[in-house]
Amino acid sequence: MFHRGLVFLAFLFNGAFFLNAQDEALISGSENGTNLNVLYRSDKTGKIYADTRGYGILFRQTKHVNAKTRSFYEIDIQSLKHPKEIRTIGDAQNRRRFVYGKLNTVFLLRGGLGLQNVIFKKGDMKAVEVRYSYSFGPVVAFAKPYYVQISTTASSQAPNFIKFDDSDFVADTPNVIGRAAYSYGLGEMKLYPGLCGKFNLSFEYAPYTNLIRAIETGVSVDYFPKALPLMARNPSENVIITLHVGFVFGRKKF
Repeated sequence: MFHRGLVFLAFLFNGAFFLNAQDEALISGSENGTNLNVLYRSDKTGKIYADTRGYGILFRQTKHVNAKTRSFYEIDIQSLKHPKEIRTIGDAQNRRRFVYGKLNTVFLLRGGLGLQNVIFKKGDMKAVEVRYSYSFGPVVAFAKPYYVQISTTASSQAPNFIKFDDSDFVADTPNVIGRAAYSYGLGEMKLYPGLCGKFNLSFEYAPYTNLIRAIETGVSVDYFPKALPLMARNPSENVIITLHVGFVFGRKKF
């Protein structure tokens, strides 16, 4: 999981550098985006991020209230993993990876309304603008049971799948071949509604005022009235706190 996180962050920052290389070509020949005193009406941004429990993407629509304050709504989707998840390899013949003890594959769908305020405004085009934001809204966890395929007897050719509920944790559990296809168990998916709050700090460094290029970090708190089961023999979770860092990109409009 750590290796995958490094790959994701490398992709994130390489994407940031690539977009920066396109900025000058996009704005070249235009006076637009070169005046620090222009007041924009709105902006649309996207965000890709990694956090302490998974990865996600976000869309945000912002309305500029005044020079320093903006209201926004946002929606994002994020994978959610248990901190104790460890990928292992199935039997020597199949070599398919799986997570022993995983109960559910979970994705979070969040919506939020919030405010963003400028702490330090840009003094020139090469400066960095620092902002903070907060938002509140609903969250829904989509929990699909996690199945693995186990070895079968020679007399049976049909594949045999199990879920890692507590009854399966016995000393003579059959050998695991690997995880089942993602589609297996879709009909058993359950929804866990809840509430979410976020606080972010963003560092905006775009070379033109009508572009948005920023590194954003922050914390998210998700609360589920009905506890969310992720790993067998571990408590289900009502409150999930994650730290995240991501790359924000977009454009402002008059």
